[in-house]
Amino acid sequence: MSAPAPSPLAIVDTEPLGRQGEVLTDEALAFLAELHQRFTPRRDELLARRAERRAEIARTSTLDFLPETAHIREDDSWRVAPAPAALNDRRVEITGPTDRKMTINALNSGARVWLADFEDASAPTWQNVILGQLNLIDAYERRIDFTSPQGKTYALRPADELATVVMRPRGWHLEERHIRADGRALPGALVDFGLYFFHNARRLVELGKGPYFYLPKTESHLEARLWNDIFVFAQDRLGIPQGTVRATVLIETITAAYEMEEILYELRDHASGLNAGRWDYLFSIVKNFRDGGRKFVLPDRNAVTMTAPFMRAYTELLVRTCHKRGAHAIGGMAAFIPSRRDAEVNRAAFAKVRADKDREAGDGFDGSWVAHPDLVPIAMASFDAVLGTKPNQKDRLREDVHVTAAELTDIASLHAEPTFEGLRNAVQVGIRYIEAWLRGLGAVAIFNLMEDAATAEISRSQIWQWINAGVEVSHEGRTVPVTAELARAVAAEELAAVREEIGAEAFAAGRWQEAHDLLLKVSLDEDYADFLTLPAYELLG
Repeated sequence: MSAPAPSPLAIVDTEPLGRQGEVLTDEALAFLAELHQRFTPRRDELLARRAERRAEIARTSTLDFLPETAHIREDDSWRVAPAPAALNDRRVEITGPTDRKMTINALNSGARVWLADFEDASAPTWQNVILGQLNLIDAYERRIDFTSPQGKTYALRPADELATVVMRPRGWHLEERHIRADGRALPGALVDFGLYFFHNARRLVELGKGPYFYLPKTESHLEARLWNDIFVFAQDRLGIPQGTVRATVLIETITAAYEMEEILYELRDHASGLNAGRWDYLFSIVKNFRDGGRKFVLPDRNAVTMTAPFMRAYTELLVRTCHKRGAHAIGGMAAFIPSRRDAEVNRAAFAKVRADKDREAGDGFDGSWVAHPDLVPIAMASFDAVLGTKPNQKDRLREDVHVTAAELTDIASLHAEPTFEGLRNAVQVGIRYIEAWLRGLGAVAIFNLMEDAATAEISRSQIWQWINAGVEVSHEGRTVPVTAELARAVAAEELAAVREEIGAEAFAAGRWQEAHDLLLKVSLDEDYADFLTLPAYELLG
């Protein structure tokens, strides 16, 4: 028996956008409906499995490599598919949302890859979701340009000078409330992937590239298996040769860190590599071990550098795993935003970026991320110095690396403590980011750093953790407990400071009170929200 026809999709609760019909064609919507019918039930099962696994971690406060998949780890014979030419050299990747100006600037940046982001760097407004897809179509068709309000024009460079696009859809937990089947919202991941693949897969093949993806917030190899099945179906459905898709998985959850080899194995015909995220990884540690007591308490987020012992264990295991299996290992983000007014700030920050990228290249990574075009030459120089004319260093097998299960969660080995200034920074950044997100901005410059949703997640998670673990900090010459009352007082001070900084009129025009209230809700509620973006999405225009 053949499967029943998918339910038709409805576009609801939104005003049509200009050129929306070019993205939401009848054929594209039919493809989304098929994806939804076939794969949303498994997605639902895997989300339920996440909750079960979290409950087990709460009970045991431990994680280990999976005994049932030991045979995959012990089998030295398998490798991922060879990298296509367009993804063989990934020494510098720039990240950012898919608005029109960013699309042009990222493609022109000199980076080898652009992570075109529909996830943490993009607030999922209907406009961002649909026009972001349209901007990518226009870029591939070379009919994209942009003129700023100041009259500055932007246009694409020649094709051979443009970055290769690797698109990041939303995580499995998020839904797209404006596209529904039988009254139910479709998963945002299927909407983002489906529209991009439907409109661009064949076009990209003709351009000598392919539909390449970054997969966010993966928590297990079973989630990677779901993605692989989606790729197989989508390629077959549209007549694209199997293996054309390539996926790089962000290892940005603590559970995925214990399943790196299994994740590559599930995706091996479509795998391109793994990436070492940072803020989401720390957020995941707090979320999963929030009941584990003081030994799992993280200090100020800026004190947790990639040289912390448990972060070293994670990144070195990632390089070892990738190169053992023939995959690219991609390093973390340089989030600094250069100042046009303070050369000394730039000098110090550039030195830190250079040291960070030198370390990654020296450790064996094949490339790394930056958030701003001005950082591309700095990161490029670090990797050029190690790679020379080689496209990557996958031949560095790092057989000296031996990481135990306990080392990945040895938070106590980091000799740093929470501080009052760390609390204040978490509140400041959290409020400022959420306010911008509620206005539709996902990538936000705050205190000379490009922040995205992962920033808000680690900020609110640390406030929650410090309160619930009974952390004390030094403030005004005395030791004080971090309490809900202290967090509320700091948040009130920050809100008043913002009003003073930007003026009453601009403050009233923003969404500052809502941001303040939401940060406190997800930081102080007894029940820890799995993702800040879930309640935030209810407030998004």
